[in-house]
Amino acid sequence: MFLLNILKAIILGIIEGITEWLPISSTGHLILANEFIKLQESEAFMTMFNVVIQLGAILAVIYLYFNKLNPFSPRKSEIEKKDTWNLWFKVVVAVIPSVIIGLPLDDWLDAHFHKFFPVALMLIIYGIAFIVVEKRNKNVTPKCTDLNKFTYKAALIVGMFQVLSLVPGTSRSGATILGGILIGASRFVATEFSFFMGIPTMIGASGLKIVKFIMHGNSFSFQSTIVLLVGTAVSFIVSVLAIKFLMNYIKKNDFTIFGWYRIILGVILIGYWLIAM
Repeated sequence: MFLLNILKAIILGIIEGITEWLPISSTGHLILANEFIKLQESEAFMTMFNVVIQLGAILAVIYLYFNKLNPFSPRKSEIEKKDTWNLWFKVVVAVIPSVIIGLPLDDWLDAHFHKFFPVALMLIIYGIAFIVVEKRNKNVTPKCTDLNKFTYKAALIVGMFQVLSLVPGTSRSGATILGGILIGASRFVATEFSFFMGIPTMIGASGLKIVKFIMHGNSFSFQSTIVLLVGTAVSFIVSVLAIKFLMNYIKKNDFTIFGWYRIILGVILIGYWLIAM
């Protein structure tokens, strides 16, 4: 049983590592995966597991962008250090809306939207949104092609788009990338800023889930701890590859293919849901 749980955690870690950074909803995919790949753990553990393994994904961003995100790097000039601090301040501004809205609604969202049908519906809705936005912007030249020129106002607006991702199936990266593109950022700038926003957002969300898990009278057994660590480690390794793939992909391509993927998957899942009813 324990070895089977480890194998399932590896599969879920792979799913998380791929879907966290591609704009197709990691939480949504994990909820759907749980319909078919069930860990032999409590529902409370699974709710926490689906969020906490995102720490592995966020560590991949820190690993890949450490120098760019490090304001103390001796290799940076004073101007570059100042730009790095400004980037972090913009990230803080961007996560404020999610903190204000997400914290009080966390339990309510878990109860009402961490379900099969809402996830499938969000996959379709935002899949359509990606196709529409990319079609609209096909011949539009981005206003912002330099992350250092991404304004505080733009950061706050993108932060408001991140609030939309509180509903599973939306995709945190998807919502924020769409928001960035809509206000004139290039795909590359919007994607990088989305990645960096994820650092405080996902660390905070993971910490919140662990605290709630413990406060509700749950505890970590040795086996459940190993399962969580394995899922997180696999998520980190796969995320490194997924991030590199996506940043190379968007240099020559848009997000339309991800829109179609979301729509097709959403339709299949709704069909499955109707048959299983």
